Amino acid sequence: MFSPSNLLLLVLLVVLNLTLVAEDPNLWLEEVEGEKALKWVRKQNKISQKTIEAHPAFKNIHEQTLKVLESDDRIPYFKQRGNQIYNFWQGQEHIRGLWRRTTLEEYKKEDTAWETVIDIDKIAKTEKENWVYKGVEVLQPSHDRAIVRLSRGGKDASVYREFDLNSRTFVPKGFKLEEAKSELTWMDRNTTLVATDFGKDSLTNSGYPRIVKLWKRGQPLSDARKIFEGKSTDVGIWPLTLNTTDGTLAFIRRSQTFYKGEYHFLKDNKLLKLPLPEDARIKDYYDGQLLIELKSKWDINSRTMAQGALVSLDLEKLLNGAIEPKIVHKPDIHSTITSVDVTADAVIVNTMTKVKSRLLRYIMNDGEWINHSIFKELKNGVIYISNTSPHRQDYTLSFQNFLTPATLYHVPPVPSPRVKLKQAPRHFDASRLTVQQHWATSKDGTQVPYFLVGDKNRRSDGKNPTLLYAYGGFEISMRPWYSSTTGINWFARGGVYALANIRGGGEFGPSWHQSALKTKRNKTYEDFIAVAENIIRKGITTPRHLGIRGGSNGGLLTGVALTKRPDLFNAVVCQVPLLDMQRYTKLLAGHSWIAEYGDPEIPEIWNFWKKWSPYHNIQKDIKYPRVLFTTSTKDDRVHPGHARKMVARMKKQGHSVLYYENIEGGHSGAANLKQTAYAQAIAYAYLLQQLK
Repeated sequence: MFSPSNLLLLVLLVVLNLTLVAEDPNLWLEEVEGEKALKWVRKQNKISQKTIEAHPAFKNIHEQTLKVLESDDRIPYFKQRGNQIYNFWQGQEHIRGLWRRTTLEEYKKEDTAWETVIDIDKIAKTEKENWVYKGVEVLQPSHDRAIVRLSRGGKDASVYREFDLNSRTFVPKGFKLEEAKSELTWMDRNTTLVATDFGKDSLTNSGYPRIVKLWKRGQPLSDARKIFEGKSTDVGIWPLTLNTTDGTLAFIRRSQTFYKGEYHFLKDNKLLKLPLPEDARIKDYYDGQLLIELKSKWDINSRTMAQGALVSLDLEKLLNGAIEPKIVHKPDIHSTITSVDVTADAVIVNTMTKVKSRLLRYIMNDGEWINHSIFKELKNGVIYISNTSPHRQDYTLSFQNFLTPATLYHVPPVPSPRVKLKQAPRHFDASRLTVQQHWATSKDGTQVPYFLVGDKNRRSDGKNPTLLYAYGGFEISMRPWYSSTTGINWFARGGVYALANIRGGGEFGPSWHQSALKTKRNKTYEDFIAVAENIIRKGITTPRHLGIRGGSNGGLLTGVALTKRPDLFNAVVCQVPLLDMQRYTKLLAGHSWIAEYGDPEIPEIWNFWKKWSPYHNIQKDIKYPRVLFTTSTKDDRVHPGHARKMVARMKKQGHSVLYYENIEGGHSGAANLKQTAYAQAIAYAYLLQQLK
């Protein structure tokens, strides 16, 4: 029962909240598909498109970008399932895309013959739906059925349908889910685990499933047996299956926050909670060993397992209460694990040292893990491992860096040498370009790395048009990828490109991320500003010629940079951004990110964010560069209202703002290659306009 004082406090909080809401005159723009809001969107689009498309380079940029994106000489990356390899392909004639297959031997030929399995364009036309392909899960080991995921307009919310790979048709009475933010995964041919919107009270406050059911073939979804139920305050409850040599292993992941939760193992129709650290993540399974990545140090059995390490635990012993972790890999302060993959004879650990890939191969010998570094000559770039299977010793890997397009290799069983399968074309002349890694000193003294790519003979007069990109959140690392669109649209026009590896990301492991959470988020922004100032100090550019670009959390980053240091930049491309940090938890999936940003309803958290929230820090009397905001109506992850409201407020204050909202596209901002090309053209034409 409330005391009088507690009741008074509650009333005051409610009144305060209502007052804050009432103070925002732009709330109507949060009605995603409201008639009034969309009328406003179309008006802003028309103004901005007319302005940007008038740039003399726009048409050329658009045409070149589309040509590159739709080129037939791209690498068709694949997943092998049984004796077939599968690829998803979008092109000029297949805008929505084809899911197709062939054999590995056929793939090695210069002109590969493909068999179409699913034509997304055809399905969309037949069903009169704006379908966007979101992936498949193939039943193993038979490889004759698949769960196909389709989205309307690119949203996270998707429909799921069972597909027969032999007849190449959807199964009439197969497993099927209506549109929702779901997860459906195979247990066996006639059994799935499903987490979806089951109706009233079945979703968390973040809008994700909080119930997992065991769903048998032929059974109505309503009759599926509930095996786990979380709380509404959880982020979400998700099934996880691992296909192994010991059969399919099934787990339930209860995500209490974005980073903390618990795992339950399904055995003999019973769930057993695994005694793991709350922030540990299951990566895979190998030869009886569960592979776990630690996000914090783990004190166990009088030993300390280091933060960021990969450890293994005997699953059977773990289920019987014996917790005996073994170290597989321990990163140092300059490195982190980027992926863990399992083959029939080894665990492949992809690491990154000083933001450059290094590959390690681990095997167990006499109960201990031993390793050696492999493919040492693939350095100063990004390695990506794909097409692994616990049933095969072979796999594929690709390598690329800023100036070297991707090369795809087939790696046969040891000791056979790898074989080059495909190489992406060079779409721009890199001979005159150079890549340097520099370090900037942040406000608190932390050394922050960044890459600088540009003409080796560039002038040092501060007039080089320079684009700075970063992300800085959710332990996501920015790596030296090859970008054809950056090459043809920026390098070819004399531009310099900078990629910053700021705190909040994962470039140096979990600690690099955790050092900038919640009320420590200012460190991310201080790192970014320090890099910008360092680039200027080196004489590369000046604020007149310096632009920044970022999307999603990176959109929040650029929004903060705009409001805190408008004097540093003359161009800001802010894409699918978070901007209103007072209401972000109330908008779409925002509630799930409280572990990253904090809960603004807590006074301490809001006292921090009210100083940094871009939407609340735009001021009428400050001169800002003209900003380009882009978003998507169909983004059901980051609410388009963030960008809409920011633009409305800035325009009311008299600032020059450009705005483009793609009516479809989801969180990526584009649903197909044509939309991607147009969005890229808008961004680069704007940058050239502002920075030349």
